[in-house]
Amino acid sequence: MSNKEPKIKNEILRLGLILFVITAVAGGLLGVVNDITSPIIAQKKVEAANESRRLVLKDAQDFKQVEGTFTSEMYPDIPVDEVYEGTNGSGTVGYVIKTLPKGYGGTIEVIVGIGQDGAIEAITIGNMAETPGLGAKSKEPAFQNQFAGKPAGVLSVIKSGTPGESDVLAISGATITSNAVTLGINTAIDVFNTKLK
Repeated sequence: MSNKEPKIKNEILRLGLILFVITAVAGGLLGVVNDITSPIIAQKKVEAANESRRLVLKDAQDFKQVEGTFTSEMYPDIPVDEVYEGTNGSGTVGYVIKTLPKGYGGTIEVIVGIGQDGAIEAITIGNMAETPGLGAKSKEPAFQNQFAGKPAGVLSVIKSGTPGESDVLAISGATITSNAVTLGINTAIDVFNTKLK
């Protein structure tokens, strides 16, 4: 019995050493793969973000983040998450501004493209948790396309009728979301007019 005990200890020690070597090699390989793929993944993220910015500022080829903290003077309670200058070979074509107004279900990411002429090029909605079938309709083109071409002034939400130049028609049953998105756009417009124009 005493002869078996050292053999068992040696076997446990041998297996532990083998597991340690396998773990060390696997960890080293994962580190090497991470070092190789990290810059590629980061570049892909930048490309994807720029592609989404191009959805709202079509003439821009490149985007450069505008440094600094931006706050709207008219709407100081609405956070401005980021501001990007859109350029092409000949210069600045406009700005992409992301605001974070509060909707019915929480924060809504509102991304606004404003051309150098001060008109809204397009808008898109990023992450949000609005009610499916109601506030979630803010992601649909029927709602978003209303903002394209609007001048960079204060926009208002109407519940019915024909929208004027500075009006947008609310999503039926989702006035809170409609107002929140419009407030986010008005915040972006104010930042453009007071800080970027």
